[in-house]
Amino acid sequence: MGETIRIKSNASDGFEFDAFHASPTGDRKGGVVVVQEIFGLDEHVRRDVDRWASLGFEAVAPSLYDRREPRFVAGHDQAGMAAGIGHARATPLDQALADIAAVRDYLAPHGKAFIVGYCYGGSLAWLAAAKLDGFSGASSYYGSMVQANATLNPKCPTIVHLGRLDTGIPADEVKAAVQASNPQVPVHIYDDAGHGFNNEDPARHDSKSAELARRRTLELFGG
Repeated sequence: MGETIRIKSNASDGFEFDAFHASPTGDRKGGVVVVQEIFGLDEHVRRDVDRWASLGFEAVAPSLYDRREPRFVAGHDQAGMAAGIGHARATPLDQALADIAAVRDYLAPHGKAFIVGYCYGGSLAWLAAAKLDGFSGASSYYGSMVQANATLNPKCPTIVHLGRLDTGIPADEVKAAVQASNPQVPVHIYDDAGHGFNNEDPARHDSKSAELARRRTLELFGG
């Protein structure tokens, strides 16, 4: 089971934010920055951190909205969606990346550092792969900002996961945009999955797609 720790941001404000941390089971295979959906560090993100730890990775999920609302967690209802989207839009991307960089620096002294992100975090994982040094691999799940930033070139091996049934992200268009500038980046489309298929909320989860995407990510991370 994980625990809450504090990490100091690489941003100029030196802000200290919460992060959910879990130590690896067995031999340490590396460190993973786990980047949240819009809902904050909810039970699904924490469970994902614990899952990565069970697979042999030291895993840390930064609480990216702490400057605006410490320990923010929202439900998957209309009010929660609105609150989460509001915080995401009001959080400068450079600030979020500076917080992610601080988690990378926390993990890096002990071995390779990787990044995985979902939804909002999927966009940030793509941006971090392209804008931050020091990652050994990145896995981006259904990030809405990937298409608009598809011309960026990742600095580390990167993989993208998309749901065919995602009504908000046009999977084929995103794949075409990414591979036009980055033909080396695998973009996997999961035909039976919609948005948030890794999240274990019954309304969103697709276990077959989530398991396959995790296997592919593990292969990328050398796990």
